Amino acid sequence: MAIKKILIVDDSPTERQALSEALTRNGYEVVTAENGEDAISKSSRELPDLILMDVVMPGMNGYQATRTISRGETTRGIPIIMCTSKSLETDKIWGMRQGAYDYMVKPLNHAALLERIKSIA
Repeated sequence: MAIKKILIVDDSPTERQALSEALTRNGYEVVTAENGEDAISKSSRELPDLILMDVVMPGMNGYQATRTISRGETTRGIPIIMCTSKSLETDKIWGMRQGAYDYMVKPLNHAALLERIKSIA
């Protein structure tokens, strides 16, 4: 499966912008969401090929949104990479249990992220 459209979920406008620019420069179509609830609705509507999910957000956190998306009828096949400042091994384990495909700790190395994205396809 080729990754073409990526949903970025992060409550930080700066982080969304930086990721959007890096991905767009590399030929990806980008959709953004600023919280977990928005991520769930956009994942169903847009059906992205990949989701980059922050964890710490107001309202529904990234773990909750990942669990909902990874168990949804139309969204369960979308891989989710958690991109978060939460760096403990228990955080990673919990993220993977919620349905994440991969887990990366911020600050993100954009070259490493691009390599991970290519490895999914």
